[in-house]
Amino acid sequence: MISTNLERILAHTSSYLLFLATLICWGRHVYTNNKTLNILGKIGVITSFLCITGFLLTRWILSKHFPLSNLYESSIFLSWNLTLIELLLGGRNRNSQSNTITIPSAMLAHGFATLGLPMEMQESAPLVPALKSHWLMMHVTMMISSYATLLCGSLLATAPLIVTATKRGNFTSVRYYISSFMNSLSEGYVETSNIFLYDSEERLPFVNFRKWQLIRKLDNWSYRIISLGFPFLTMGILSGAVWANEAWGSYWNWDPKETWALITWLIFAIYLHTRMIRGWRGEESAIIASLGSFIIWIRYSGVNLLGKGLHSYGWLI
Repeated sequence: MISTNLERILAHTSSYLLFLATLICWGRHVYTNNKTLNILGKIGVITSFLCITGFLLTRWILSKHFPLSNLYESSIFLSWNLTLIELLLGGRNRNSQSNTITIPSAMLAHGFATLGLPMEMQESAPLVPALKSHWLMMHVTMMISSYATLLCGSLLATAPLIVTATKRGNFTSVRYYISSFMNSLSEGYVETSNIFLYDSEERLPFVNFRKWQLIRKLDNWSYRIISLGFPFLTMGILSGAVWANEAWGSYWNWDPKETWALITWLIFAIYLHTRMIRGWRGEESAIIASLGSFIIWIRYSGVNLLGKGLHSYGWLI
């Protein structure tokens, strides 16, 4: 009883902290960039990460198996992965804009688990015979980690589409003689709220240059994160095939989730191919990445909640 209460305290505490961190993150980007708010947001993310880690370890010890046996546990683990990605990105770049995507995504995954699922689905239960395998940790961990990284990368790739849609025409006024200056600063983030660049024809607000920098940064980070998530997805599919052969005597059964996994793999293989071989950047690759994020949600939520196939948790039907 005490352990169950501890699990619920850790789960709800991390959920509320992620909600507060989301409010702080959006508030400081929309209204003010206050140093105190930045510190509070980081503390909230770190504390929520520790609470989720404590929850997973507590359930692991009590259930005597890695906590990935149902939709509730996998959603919590997805939130843990997204929070970890934010901590890594924030640690590498103190001006990272990724937290406007990673923190809300972690909050939504966690909120869906703690507030959206019925209590009977949140209870720990013994593993069914098919899940009593050493491949459980390898396969499911790789798949959930690939969900988190590919979703994060896809959303970061989609964000420039929204940014450029606001004032697409402003970038055409940038002249060649300042392009080298932009390229030299594109890897950093410059705080310039009242500075303006001028050319011979018109005044170009430097805020447009900051928007250009932001687009370049988001596109670069999305490519890096998707490049990390694709091997996770590949290892998850391969380990799942080996596990399926041990459990059902066949490496591939065209189960709905297996089929959607193959479609997801093909979409992101196309994304990486067009980036590395064809040199696609910006809008073209962002469209492919956004399609990939949509496919991931179908594979993770749609198949699970509809209760179709051998991989579903079965809730709605």
